[in-house]
Amino acid sequence: MSLKADVIIIGAGIIGAACAHELAKRGLRVLVLDAGRRAATAAGMGHLIVLDDNPAELALSQYSLQRWRDWGREMPEDCAYRQNGTLWLAANAEEMAVAEAKYQALREHGLDCQLLGASALQMTEPELRHGLHGALKVGGDGILYAPNAARWLLQHPNIVQCTATVTDIDERRIRLDDGQWLRAETLILANGIYARELCPELPIQAKKGHLLITDRYPARVSHTLVELGYVTSAHNASGPSVAANIQPRPTGQLLIGASRQFDSKSSEVEPLMLANMLRRAVDYMPGLAGLNAIRAWTGFRAATPDGLPLIGEHPQRPGLWLAVGHEGLGVTTAPGTAELLVAQLFSETAPLTPDAYLPQRFLGANPCL
Repeated sequence: MSLKADVIIIGAGIIGAACAHELAKRGLRVLVLDAGRRAATAAGMGHLIVLDDNPAELALSQYSLQRWRDWGREMPEDCAYRQNGTLWLAANAEEMAVAEAKYQALREHGLDCQLLGASALQMTEPELRHGLHGALKVGGDGILYAPNAARWLLQHPNIVQCTATVTDIDERRIRLDDGQWLRAETLILANGIYARELCPELPIQAKKGHLLITDRYPARVSHTLVELGYVTSAHNASGPSVAANIQPRPTGQLLIGASRQFDSKSSEVEPLMLANMLRRAVDYMPGLAGLNAIRAWTGFRAATPDGLPLIGEHPQRPGLWLAVGHEGLGVTTAPGTAELLVAQLFSETAPLTPDAYLPQRFLGANPCL
């Protein structure tokens, strides 16, 4: 491999593809290397969602969703982009109070959202069980088939993609598994949970998740349905958890999640975890029990201790830039991540204040500065 590149990106998932796309638009020659291992991009739900666990998460997800809406007008149909909205489901009065607080917070930031009472929710999604207290509808959320979106982002004449495994990073050089060294002024690490193989110091932990997809049942569900318990259960940082998450695909299939666990490194489907996850989904939508499932699988999210990604130059390794640690929001926040990183790279004003995402918060400052 003798290609000369201005930038080498390690990882061809949605984050690496978005970074490559942004750099290529500026006229840089970009080489994207991918080891061919299954990434979170292919394993995830492709849910484009604004989350507000903290201001930095809200800012990055809200900005990125607007960019996806812009891109949605250009993407081919096989990217399956839809702005179908999310319904955050409240099972009781306490969760309805959470929905109301979330409504106020999102409205203050200009998001399109609406509170639905029990009867309005039943009319909106008749498949849901009776007895739910209501929901928060966030109209700007959407869905995407992320693997095809990543391929679309990589279709630029300044981008070359190759299958290759990187075994070492030495200053501004990388070594491939065939022993060859490649050099570029800028290296970007965007390979999710595999980033620690090249940078063991990164504070990234793999968080396993299960998903299941049904056969085709058109028009059963219109919105992505997420229980408000997701905020406390699926984001539990210490133990395994499940939460109802039901997403309609353009094919008429239903994608069912979600689970999270730190205690498993196996990529195999775990029957007990899958059963708990499905039981939770059926509790919200009883008709799921009568549908045929065609496949279940797992994936691993790259999680940081504070739930925010690492976006910026490695403070101890000049020339090495990080775009990792997005956990379950990698697809959502790919556009914002790319723009934040490129703005830093070119010493420009970023579209968002970058401080909350900088690697320095864990890795310390560059001692040479």
